[in-house]
Amino acid sequence: MAVSNPYQSYQQNSVTQSTPGELTLMLYNGCLKFLNQAKKGIQTNNIELRNTNIQKAQAIIREFMVTLDQSIPVSESMFNLYEYMNNRLIEANVKNDASIVEEVIGYTTEFRDTWKQVIQINRQKQYGKPGEV
Repeated sequence: MAVSNPYQSYQQNSVTQSTPGELTLMLYNGCLKFLNQAKKGIQTNNIELRNTNIQKAQAIIREFMVTLDQSIPVSESMFNLYEYMNNRLIEANVKNDASIVEEVIGYTTEFRDTWKQVIQINRQKQYGKPGEV
């Protein structure tokens, strides 16, 4: 009988038992992790680290773009911002420019923090008390 990795089990349970809002928050956090790794790759002149992590961040951003609910008026603006971020990451990868990655980190952090607040507000409404995320 194979012994499973407890960390992998925890991660799997986290994903399968999370709400869509919590999954979105996880994606923002993952995107930030990849962006920071890409920036580290640029700073250490590690082309593979830079490229791999920029591509991972772009995959998350593209997922945000295709899953936007187009019936919500703000979706068009969000799509345009995600598209801008994606294009900036292409530029960062080509130019090996950490400042561009830092710019995208700023946008992603703002989106993540706003999303976290939305989750907290919804929990307060649902349970009548502040919730931790």
